[in-house]
Amino acid sequence: MKRITALSFFIFLAGCTTQHNIEREAEAAEQCISEAERLTLLNLDEEAFDQDPPSGGWRGIAEKSGCEIAAADLIRDYRERHNSTNTIIYWHEGQMRAMANDYAEAIALFEKSKKTKEKDLAGWNEYVDASIAFLRKDQQALIEAREALAAVAVPPGLDVKDGLLVITDNSGKPFKMRWPLNIDVVDGFIRCFEKDYRDAYGDSACRQTPPN
Repeated sequence: MKRITALSFFIFLAGCTTQHNIEREAEAAEQCISEAERLTLLNLDEEAFDQDPPSGGWRGIAEKSGCEIAAADLIRDYRERHNSTNTIIYWHEGQMRAMANDYAEAIALFEKSKKTKEKDLAGWNEYVDASIAFLRKDQQALIEAREALAAVAVPPGLDVKDGLLVITDNSGKPFKMRWPLNIDVVDGFIRCFEKDYRDAYGDSACRQTPPN
């Protein structure tokens, strides 16, 4: 009888701890985004929610210190609410989870962000493969994904000179990006392989020059 009582007591304690953790997580999320703000963001159209940099949509939550999980949950809720299958929505949720060091969930989301072969004209899937390899800390797979990305052909109509893609912004001003797209990020993963995703992705020092 005493053993049953002791077991019941420990189950009770575990339940209290779980409830306490849930309450703490809810409190932390509330500090990142109020319920009113959350509902406003969930009612935005997809362009405003996901493609309004630098601080529009979910990004306004993500830029707050310690709010990566809240931002990821917001993106998830938006995706489910609107039945969105847009690959970039999965990608951005995955990035936020990776920033919070939830690599397992990030990898699953990154996999869902891949495009069909017909729609992938700029090496997106190779970039995704490189990102997943980095999260798995598989250096060989990362290098192989980098090589595959570097081999992506320039689609017709794009202006690429000396490894730089020339793009004109909305104001008509041209600017340059390395080609293939995101190869600078992948180089950062290689150079800063021992760092976590947040630092390897976000630290400009990791992307300075192509690795040897």
